[in-house]
Amino acid sequence: MRDDEAEQRRPEDEPGAGVVGAFGRQLKLLRMRAGLDRVEFGKRVGYSAESVASFEQGRRTPQAKLIDRADEVLDAGGVLKALKEEVGRAQYPAFFRDMARLEAEAVELCCYDTHVVKGLLQTEDYMRAVLSMRRPLLDEETIEVRVAARLARQEIFHRWPAPLLSFVMEEAVLRKPLGGAAVLRGQLEHLLLTGQKRNVEIQVMPLDREDNAGVDGPFTVVTRKDGEQFVYSEVQGRGHLLTKRDETSLVAARYGIIRSQALTPRESCGFIEKLLGEL
Repeated sequence: MRDDEAEQRRPEDEPGAGVVGAFGRQLKLLRMRAGLDRVEFGKRVGYSAESVASFEQGRRTPQAKLIDRADEVLDAGGVLKALKEEVGRAQYPAFFRDMARLEAEAVELCCYDTHVVKGLLQTEDYMRAVLSMRRPLLDEETIEVRVAARLARQEIFHRWPAPLLSFVMEEAVLRKPLGGAAVLRGQLEHLLLTGQKRNVEIQVMPLDREDNAGVDGPFTVVTRKDGEQFVYSEVQGRGHLLTKRDETSLVAARYGIIRSQALTPRESCGFIEKLLGEL
């Protein structure tokens, strides 16, 4: 398959579509066994008949709450719930699925970003703005799936035991009015609120720094409970995962240098407040 064809594939066309399709077929069989048409079933689970059709035909990835509710309404005995984890993974672009799994297992995340605010830190409005700018254009359904997936990932901020989360971003990221001034204002306010969490540190790398160890670009270091580290980087819709210890150790050390060169979390908070005052 040519690269231009791969770029235009929707999540439904990528690996994982089989899981969504299988779930849809199972959902339809259980609904029919229960003697419910799509309208009535939709009312019971809180969706329109058109949405139910999309789920059954594998054109739309169901969220966890729908799967739980459908299992109860259809008295499926856990059949649908058993597919929930695999269906959840299918909502991500194929190149990100391994990273999504690692992120969910992380005890520490160290993230350095140079172009846009990290997905874990994005507001819903900012997500929609960024996803709408992708080229080739994403259709509305794909945008909705990816927004829902990013919002679901933010559950990491509420996990217990709480993972340690460190974010360093370039000043330029915070100055880009992606989606407009109102979207940027909401995003900056969200960063200030998130930065108040005890397990979260947000730092800004000012533009005036003459020494910056992050010149090779953005990356994320993931540490699991067993101490194993992974490094994820992404460019042009392609993800790359480093797993060799000698390589991951070097990148983790680089992140430490980047943190030392950036503003402290307290200084960064004041910097973001200053940016807000300029809007």
